[in-house]
Amino acid sequence: MSLLTHLLVCIFGSGSWIAINGLWVELPQLVSKLPEGWNLPSYLVIIIQLANVGPLFITLLHRFRPGYLSEVPVIYVVLSLGTVACVLFSFLWEKTSVVAGVPHSTAFMILTFILALVDCTSSVTFLPFMARLPPKYVNTLFIGEGLSGLLPALVALIQGSGAKTCAPVTSGSMTTAPPKITNVSFIPGVLNMTTSPSLIARTPQPENCRISANFSPFVYFLLLSLMMASCLVSFFGLTRLSKRWKLSTGDSLVNQVTLRSFNFQEASAGSSNRDSCSSLALPEENRAPVWSRAQLAFIYIVVAFVNSLSNGIFPSVHTYSSLPYGSKAYHLSSVIGSITHPLICFLSMFLPEMPLFWLGVTTLVATGFGAYNMAMAVLSPCPLLQGTRWGEAIIVTSWVLCGGILTYVKVMTGVYLRKVSQSALLWCGAAIQLGSAFGATLMFPLVNVLHLFKSSNGITHCPS
Repeated sequence: MSLLTHLLVCIFGSGSWIAINGLWVELPQLVSKLPEGWNLPSYLVIIIQLANVGPLFITLLHRFRPGYLSEVPVIYVVLSLGTVACVLFSFLWEKTSVVAGVPHSTAFMILTFILALVDCTSSVTFLPFMARLPPKYVNTLFIGEGLSGLLPALVALIQGSGAKTCAPVTSGSMTTAPPKITNVSFIPGVLNMTTSPSLIARTPQPENCRISANFSPFVYFLLLSLMMASCLVSFFGLTRLSKRWKLSTGDSLVNQVTLRSFNFQEASAGSSNRDSCSSLALPEENRAPVWSRAQLAFIYIVVAFVNSLSNGIFPSVHTYSSLPYGSKAYHLSSVIGSITHPLICFLSMFLPEMPLFWLGVTTLVATGFGAYNMAMAVLSPCPLLQGTRWGEAIIVTSWVLCGGILTYVKVMTGVYLRKVSQSALLWCGAAIQLGSAFGATLMFPLVNVLHLFKSSNGITHCPS
């Protein structure tokens, strides 16, 4: 029974962020087919931030009407909604409509908001439900949350980046060359001319390139909906098992869930499972180090800064930074990055706690890698070392290291503040949301209104 419960809790926990993480790792297959093109990630960033209205509503309801809303029916609703939305994604992701005279993938945007709402709401409902089970299963939930980023990334890795095949396109209109006169004869009163057949000229157009992966986005989204359905079935099994145990409110459970409960705001781009990192890495002892106000202010600044980078600024320009090097570079930087986050969460359990000075140094190192990525996005569509294996390898490595180091910084800030007080964790959640919202709102107009970043139009010629 214990083994079965651990298995159900792990599958249930993977449903927390599996939909949004799965959507991010599939973007390399979608940006070339949707009208938003390379701007698509910036739309996703702002949509995910808007979806925080879900957990905000539930949190306010718990604050002003405690006991009014049970988490069990809410979880049933969000998991069912997420499963249905993934199925609809399979059939509707490519549907577009004209908005203000410009084609947009409206179905994709609406379904993305629904999935983001589902995943954000899971942050304030899954852990309260776990209070019905013995405390030993909480860590299993966090392991499942780590799998929410790993499983879709593995599926996307199997799907592959696709082989790029290009064929010249000719215009549908044909021009007829003037007839060529080959023979002229004179007969009194008659001019007789013999002409050669008309010559047909075609106007060359840019090449039409298609990327074919091992299986289509249609199959991928069906697999994603199967994962969400598995989470729903597992939750149904847990509701049956939870009746065998009394409600547990022991200190050990409260200590383990506190940080995760206040970190619901960190709905993010592509690596949302870092919510679970902070919880997974928490030490057991309850010692409370004395931080000065300046030190606490520094920690909160780091929290806001790091989340503005990872949740808003960098994801918005990922396409501009990596796609000029090819679809394979974009695919690998997305997939390997998603695999790296849960691994960093796991490894952080065995690494020593770093001093604040080294926390700042580590943040600067991650920012350095991010600055390189941003510089390549500014140079798009002709970044440094384009068309070379070195350029492709460097940009993939830079993105993976940037995301991994930022994840580790978030783990450490969670460890610091968890030892202070519950109020400190509340302010940590506020700093996370503030930084994420700032990054998203800053980049959206820069990318979509001012068009500071340029995408390739298929005929761009970069200097060698």
